[in-house]
Formats: sequence, C-alpha cells, structure tokens
Amino acid sequence: MSSPTRISYVIMAVLLVLIGWLHLGVLVLTALFGYFALRLFSFGRSKLLGVALYIIMVVAIGCGFFYFSHQVYITLPSIAETTIPAIVEFAEKKGVELPFSDYASLKTVAINEVQESVANVGRYAHAAAFQFALLLVGLVVAVSLFLSARWGTEDDPHTARDSLYATVVRELDVRFQTFYRSFAKVIGAQIVISVINTALTAVFLVWNGYPYGTVLIVLTFLCGLLPIIGNLLSNTLIVAVGFTISPKMALIALAFLVVIHKLEYFLNSKIIGDRIKNPMWLTLIGLVLGEKLMGIPGMILAPVVLHYIKVEASRNKVTEVAAGPVEPRSAV
Repeated sequence: MSSPTRISYVIMAVLLVLIGWLHLGVLVLTALFGYFALRLFSFGRSKLLGVALYIIMVVAIGCGFFYFSHQVYITLPSIAETTIPAIVEFAEKKGVELPFSDYASLKTVAINEVQESVANVGRYAHAAAFQFALLLVGLVVAVSLFLSARWGTEDDPHTARDSLYATVVRELDVRFQTFYRSFAKVIGAQIVISVINTALTAVFLVWNGYPYGTVLIVLTFLCGLLPIIGNLLSNTLIVAVGFTISPKMALIALAFLVVIHKLEYFLNSKIIGDRIKNPMWLTLIGLVLGEKLMGIPGMILAPVVLHYIKVEASRNKVTEVAAGPVEPRSAV
C-alpha cells in the first residue's frame, strides 16, 4: 500500500470519527440522499433535469413533512389515550402478571408521559434549528457535488500531478466513491424493501378499518429504513392500536406482521443477496453505537459504515512476513 493510500485511509477514518463526535449525521445523510436522488432523477442524461426534479422533490417533501408532523402531534397523544388503557384492561381480564401492581397509576403515568413528551417539543427548538441548518447545508452540498465534484487540482498549474497532495486527493476520491456506493447499495435495497413492506401493511390496515391509518402507514415506511429495530417499533405501534379495535384484531395483526417479516427475510436475501453479509449481531452493535452518537441518522448510517469498512478492508491483501532473523548466505 502506497503512502498516499495510507494517508487517505487515515483521513477517511478521522472524518468518520468527527461525524459521530460532532453529531453531523443529518448533514451527511442529507447530502448522500440528495446526491442519490439527483443521480436518479437525471436519468444519466441531463443534470439540469435532475436538479429541477430534485428541487420539486425537496419542496414536496418539506410540505409533506410539516403536514405529517402536525398530524403526529395531534395523533400520538390520542393513540396513547386509547391503546394503553385497552392493553392494561386486557391484561387485567386475562390475569396476566405485569411488572407493576398499580394498573390505574400506570395508565395515568404512561398517558401523561407521552403527552408531556409531545407537548415539550418546543424546549428543543435550538437543537432542532441547528439540525435544520445542517439539513439545508446537506441539500446544497448534494447539488454542488452533483454539478461538479472536482477537488481543484485538475486545473491548478502549480500542482504537479504526481505531487503528494494530488495523489492523496485522487485516493480520497476513491474512498468517497466507495462510501457512496456502499450507501447506494444498502439504502437503495432498504428503500425497496420498506416500500413493499409498507404497501402490504397499508392493505392490511385499510382492509381492517384501522384508525390513524395515514400516520401508521407513513411511520411504517420511515421505520422500515431502520434495519431490525425499525420493524419492531412500527409493529409494536400497529399491534397496540389493534387493541383499540379488539384483542382478537391485535393478535391477527401480530400474526400478519410475523408473516410479512418472513417475507421480508426472503426479500433481503433476494434484493440485497450476498452483497452485504453483515451478521445480525454486528448490525445490532452498529445500530446501538449509531443511536448513541447521532440518534436516528446514526442508526441509518450504521449499516452503511459497516459495509464501507468491509469493502475497503476486503480490497487490501495482508502480506505475510517471514518470522525470525534472516540467515546470511554463505560465501562460496
């Protein structure tokens, strides 16, 4: 491995550490998603068409996000008020032993906790404003990279092509391209799986007349972008809302979601195939570390980083050095 290659690996490692340490997950994730969308919308022909469709998409998603946030703000406390008492009452009737004894206080505390968490969103306005600024910067960075991804060394007459700076820049370009390909491979497959899972779940919810259907469908898609944990979150919410219809409906929903997940395992093997092959325990550790460092953006980026590290490590062969001192040749 050459010195410029080693330097590029060190710089890339430092950048990944800084992203986690400085909580820049939103910035990186937005830039990657934006660049991914721009390449998709350009159809490999016109960059102007890609940028135009990208702007339309950003405006549409922004409007949809504000509308959905308003619906969630209204709906989540209502879901808590109806589902938690229904679950607790079902446990009381069936004599199920729960890890608490005061059912009435549990209802009050749980409902108040959810309502207070939703009502106190304003306390985090400063952090939300910072993350929103990172999101805007990420959107602009994506367009800038899409239109011109040059480093500035190509047209600089004072920079020799074989200089340390120029060679390190070329190696860094390879590192970044590899990282983006890992993102496109992992997230692209995850989006396809999430869309299929959401479509089947939407049919089930509409067919059975589930309340809060729109919110549940959107949350199912968003949670589907999180491997393993995302499904647990959306499924728990769907089964809990099923209790507001009847305990039987909750059990039917649970059985349906188990079948869906079996199908999802098949889709994972077919769509992602043998290209990633990260064991579940390693993915879970990555998700936990990502959540601790950057929250939900960190959980989304964790499988990408794991795949990137695996790809880079698989490129370089380890040369074995013979152990022990080298014996001098005898003079003839």
